[in-house]
Amino acid sequence: CSKVISRKLSSTVCRCVMAVVMPGIIQDIVQEPGGRVKGLTIVKPIVYGNVARYFGKKREEDGHTHQWTVYLKPYKNEDMSSYVKKVHFKLHESYPNQNRVVTKPPYEVTETGWGEFEIVIKIYFIDTTERPVTVYHILKLFQSETNIMLGKKQLVSESYDELIFSEPTVMMQQLLINTRPLTVGPYKHEFDFEEKKEKTLHAILSAKNKIRIEVADLKERLKVARETIDKYKAEIAKLELQGDVDPGGGAAAPSAAS
Repeated sequence: CSKVISRKLSSTVCRCVMAVVMPGIIQDIVQEPGGRVKGLTIVKPIVYGNVARYFGKKREEDGHTHQWTVYLKPYKNEDMSSYVKKVHFKLHESYPNQNRVVTKPPYEVTETGWGEFEIVIKIYFIDTTERPVTVYHILKLFQSETNIMLGKKQLVSESYDELIFSEPTVMMQQLLINTRPLTVGPYKHEFDFEEKKEKTLHAILSAKNKIRIEVADLKERLKVARETIDKYKAEIAKLELQGDVDPGGGAAAPSAAS
């Protein structure tokens, strides 16, 4: 059967990789009698998160301090409605109608509040044979010390993820590859995910190189330690052998019992 999974890469702030139909993964594609494309994997990158704006003070009528918008959007400039049927946002139970369903782009919900909580985002597909995918986002409202010092008025918390369609149906394959642009102009995210990707890969390679050097150093130290141990063992054996022979060349006489 087909699998649709969410593959996260990296931290909560940014996750990065580019792919639609991943080169090298499509191998021996065969149409199965049941309607699935065997050997095919299609990856759809997504971005989800929230923006929040501080009112400047607590509202008297309800104590709310922020307006926020939680959203799900494609990483690339494409209209997800060609293959996404609806997106379900489950808010905190304190909100009236905590279950919000959005059936067309932009897939987002705007509210006001005073506290941070986990939002469940469930993605349903037009091809109902594909199981829904669920991702989780912690609503962030409060600025970090760094952002406060930089004078940023709007908080942004975004995450990168991937929807991986393994051996989809023929119908789903067509829906996934026949998408149209979402906007005519430039399509940007709040974070530069490509820059984050490069920095993350550089950090990983640097860490691997550091570990390789440390392992080589430890191996050399271990080699020297073993050689030293073998040297002392040989010297001890030589001394013991000399102790068993008298100066005249014969065996040392046993001492008399008292």
